[in-house]
Amino acid sequence: SIPQIAKQASHLTVFQRTPNFSVPAWNGPLDPEREQEVKADYAVFRECARWSQSGYNGEESHESGHEASANRQRSELERRWAVGGFTVLSTFSDIGNDLEVNKIVADFAHEKIRERVNDPAVADLLCPKNHPFGTKRLCVDIDYYETYNRENVTLVDIKDAPIERITPTGLATSSGSYEFDAIVFAIGFDAMTGPLLNIDIRGRAGEPLRDKWEEGPQSYLGLTVAGFPNMFTVTGPQSPSVLTNMMSAVEQHIEWISDCLGYLKENGLTLIEAEGTSENDWVRHNEEVGNATLYPLANSWYVGANIPGKSSAFMPYAGHFGEYRKLCDEIAADDYRGFKLEAGEPAA
Repeated sequence: SIPQIAKQASHLTVFQRTPNFSVPAWNGPLDPEREQEVKADYAVFRECARWSQSGYNGEESHESGHEASANRQRSELERRWAVGGFTVLSTFSDIGNDLEVNKIVADFAHEKIRERVNDPAVADLLCPKNHPFGTKRLCVDIDYYETYNRENVTLVDIKDAPIERITPTGLATSSGSYEFDAIVFAIGFDAMTGPLLNIDIRGRAGEPLRDKWEEGPQSYLGLTVAGFPNMFTVTGPQSPSVLTNMMSAVEQHIEWISDCLGYLKENGLTLIEAEGTSENDWVRHNEEVGNATLYPLANSWYVGANIPGKSSAFMPYAGHFGEYRKLCDEIAADDYRGFKLEAGEPAA
């Protein structure tokens, strides 16, 4: 929104707490040949996405950054930068779990920021330095950095001068006051668990989900929660969800849940609930997979860092999306291994 607001406002002041990495979108007309290629075999195109690393047909790499020469590293980064979007995240297979390789990409991104921003001091403020590349959700932009070259745009670093209060005419930081016609609050939201906890869902014996998740989310496959029978969480915490193409993730969960409901009906079953041991194993596995990556090095909403008082836990599942889909299918094929199934009269 910043580039668009800057085009319309007489002056825009951006108060930045922590910079994040952003890569160019390069939006433009579709290439007619590529469009025809996809449409001619769309079913195959979509099926490939369903079993891919991240749920979309991006160009995945199986090459380690350590195996590539300096020239190869540079040429591949330049090529993917020219393509734009999330393909940059897949430049090398070990960007997400090798700090040395990640730094190569981060340094390249810093260089690109400095190329796009005329004022070196402003460019330096816009260069993320407190987290590895891609460990906070990567932004994709159109002229974001170029916006700071406009005469009507000012960047304020609130790490050095925190916002102290909102005033009748604007706001005040520790270093001064600002007057505005309008303020846009872009302060984030309680991701992944917040929407579910706001419903005040209660399980067996009236246990609130909020109490169950007080120390962090617990689930089986990110789909169900022990103690909360017949409750499914679509793209819930501890599923691939936000680390994938969300459309692929949503489709996979809805298809799995639909098949599950069909199985229950066909077999005269009225209850399905994750077993406690299955849930514990999945929580442990989710943590192990996350800790094998660089994600925990970032103070991000992936761990609830943007919500005061929220228990810190890595919430998404950082494994391969296609392998996760395969595991879910195998569990279903094994008569829903790890679940308690019961027959009886449906609850009123």
